[in-house]
Amino acid sequence: MTKYREILRLKHLGFSERNIARTAGVSRNTVKRVVEAATAAKINWTHAESMDDATIEKALFPDRKAAEPSHAINFEYIRKELLRNGVTKKLLWAEYCESSRLCGREPLMYSQFCHYIQQEEQKRRATMHIPRRPAEIVEVDWAGDPAHIIDPDTGELTEVYLFVATLPYSQYTYVEAFTDEKTKNWIRAHVRMFEYLGGVTTMLVPDNCTTAVNHARSDWYTAQLNRTYGEMAEHYGTAVVPARVRHPKDKASVEGNVGKISSWITAALRNEEFFSLAELNEAIRERLESFNTRPFQKKECSRREIFEGEERPLLKPLPATPFEVAEWRTSTVQFNYHIALDGMYYSVPYQYIKKQVESRMTDTAVEVFYGHERIASHARLHGRSGQYSTVKAHMPEGHREYLDWNGDRFRRWAAGIGEKTTAVIDALLKSGAVEQQSYRACMGILKLGKRHGEAMLEWACGKALGFTGRPSYKNIRDILQYGKGKAATAESETKPVAHGITRGARNYGGKR
Repeated sequence: MTKYREILRLKHLGFSERNIARTAGVSRNTVKRVVEAATAAKINWTHAESMDDATIEKALFPDRKAAEPSHAINFEYIRKELLRNGVTKKLLWAEYCESSRLCGREPLMYSQFCHYIQQEEQKRRATMHIPRRPAEIVEVDWAGDPAHIIDPDTGELTEVYLFVATLPYSQYTYVEAFTDEKTKNWIRAHVRMFEYLGGVTTMLVPDNCTTAVNHARSDWYTAQLNRTYGEMAEHYGTAVVPARVRHPKDKASVEGNVGKISSWITAALRNEEFFSLAELNEAIRERLESFNTRPFQKKECSRREIFEGEERPLLKPLPATPFEVAEWRTSTVQFNYHIALDGMYYSVPYQYIKKQVESRMTDTAVEVFYGHERIASHARLHGRSGQYSTVKAHMPEGHREYLDWNGDRFRRWAAGIGEKTTAVIDALLKSGAVEQQSYRACMGILKLGKRHGEAMLEWACGKALGFTGRPSYKNIRDILQYGKGKAATAESETKPVAHGITRGARNYGGKR
């Protein structure tokens, strides 16, 4: 719109029409028409000072009709169509021109059409400064460019990956190198980050990576954390808010610092050789301290000064013990009521045979869960594979009895039956080269007491000791099998018994 106020102000100050035209950016004819119209309408700078350009225009040119607007551009339609293969602005402009003529409107020129589209896209790229509160958020990510260590024996280069964490409020940063980006190192990186900060922030913002988010159980609206990562966050009392997929601005601070770390640390160490991860991390720590203490370019302070003065006092305290990295496994209980984990075997109650259970493994312990209930725990086995950790209470009763077999137990069992049984068991235990050779025979004899009764077993043992000093299981078994009823008449054997007349073999055709 023409700058009517400026033209009238400069005319009031006594400027020539030529200078007014040059200053207001209009032609001399425009200045002349405005001045003449203002004179005719008796409007001077005193009146125009409190009016805007649109009001002045209506007062000076009341009969002028508003310019017919050009046909409007549907920017939302244009944006979507440009995403399609083969669609260009030239094609969309041709379609726009045809639509304008059908509506009876004058279309824009192609250059204007492109200009307005560009302006609309710039509006969509508008950014907003988000005020951050101290000790509220820490953003974490893996740096894109790996570092390297050298094998001292072979000279082979091994890639290592940089974990980067940044506090958005102070831009205070933590960096450490790890051999891989798997869950164990991801959790260890967080544990050491919290130790470096000396406290815990309210929120933790990671990337939408598989070590943080279980994508199989997540949807667009709700991110399901990996179990170990969720346990770590619960241990430190912080809330995890993963960044959206393909939205790096959700963690803009750490994304920006990743590039700075690549220059300040990775590139600065490019000409140095490191033969171990410890050497590399020591050099990284030195460069990191320099990075955090270096003054900002546009502030008269450093990251460390802001962190120490404003953020550290507001961090939540660390827990009494650091989080121990745990790994979850799903296993099926075998018929021997054990599960296999990393080549080692751990027992569970035999009632869970063929059930699927979950195991939580740390460096020192193994816990087994069924339906969120812990059913077993063991010390973690290390060293030679194939070792067993078996809890006696997990075994069936028959299996526990087998483990309990020993000479003293058999003697105590026999003593509860009688002296003769004790003597037989003692003789059996002493009969072999080693005591264990007679355990099965002892178990068999004592179980005969359950089948025939303890009184009968005591009687049979006495009988066996009467004709041998080394009775066997078979001796006792045969006596009980073929001597039933004799124990009841044992007392009458010493009394005279009246016998009837017995016919000889001759009466039955037998020989003498």
